[in-house]
Amino acid sequence: MRARAHVLALVTEAFGGGGGIAQYNRDFLRALSTLPAVGQIDVLPRLAKDAPSDMPERVAQYAPCRNKVAYAMRALLLALPRRPDIVFCGHLFMAPLGVLIARLARAKLVVQTHGIEVWDRPSASQRSAVEAAELILSVSRDTRGRVLTWASNPPERCVVLPNTVGDEFTPGDGSRTRDKLGLGSQKVLLSVSRLDARQRYKGQDRVIPLIRALRDRGHDVVYLIGGSGDDQPRLEQLAQANGVLEWVRFLGDVPDGELVDLYRAADVYLMPSSGEGFGIVFLEAMACGVPAIGLALGGANDALCDGELGGAARPEDLLGSIVAQLSAPRPEPEDLVSRVRSRFGRIAFESRVARVMETCL
Repeated sequence: MRARAHVLALVTEAFGGGGGIAQYNRDFLRALSTLPAVGQIDVLPRLAKDAPSDMPERVAQYAPCRNKVAYAMRALLLALPRRPDIVFCGHLFMAPLGVLIARLARAKLVVQTHGIEVWDRPSASQRSAVEAAELILSVSRDTRGRVLTWASNPPERCVVLPNTVGDEFTPGDGSRTRDKLGLGSQKVLLSVSRLDARQRYKGQDRVIPLIRALRDRGHDVVYLIGGSGDDQPRLEQLAQANGVLEWVRFLGDVPDGELVDLYRAADVYLMPSSGEGFGIVFLEAMACGVPAIGLALGGANDALCDGELGGAARPEDLLGSIVAQLSAPRPEPEDLVSRVRSRFGRIAFESRVARVMETCL
């Protein structure tokens, strides 16, 4: 009987980490651990916001290591005595280290690609590492297409494995959060993301200038922005300059335990991002029964299913899309939630992981 595969995962963040990439890594590694052909999974993160909890069986995560040289040394010391069968790189930046370890251990290399990190031609070492990979995973069609513009891998070795959405995101009563925030009967537009000056493509600055026009059209809206970061002062100044600061509220970081209720309190979820690799927040909002609107750009098309699940607007039509959504009767959430779960739920994701990893196992 063949021994089960040993996996070494080199990641920026996974268990205990924050943000979409950390969530993707957790979901992927959790799904991987359920496969009969997989044995031990060792996870080495660069970062971890919190102590890891709820670890899957057969998954061990080591302490984070921020220093690049120390991280590389620790990865080598972890890998060489154990000889993993598969090296999983959760980010393009890990690929040069990953290919070195894979060659020394005679392991197969799997590289995960997300979004803007692959939009431009990467460094020679990163490109060479990707081209040596047995398998390249991409979160969307857009990301896969961009990788194939600069990587010489056979197209069949670069496959789309989209995000999944957690079971905790469900419809429910958002009145407690609305009461807590004093929202009354106002229509709530919501965005949740890091307010990072390096990620201005997220699009809050596309929404803020539209608030006055929405109110002039009779929509009593308030725009809630969840998240924190060094771009908040710029967004506050933009709201002030547009005379809408009283209707734009910055909530700061939203604890995981409060995120579902915040989604439920919203009438429309907005992320008009021009640089999204996928956009898991669309899935989270829609799984809570909240209509979502993004731009028909990049990987957001995959999360919104080209407009079948959520609104995919052209940048110049964003105002019209928001007005149309606010003017329409609020649909019952069951149909939207059912369609989101059938495409992006845990069962669908685990089935995809099993299928795409077949060649490596």
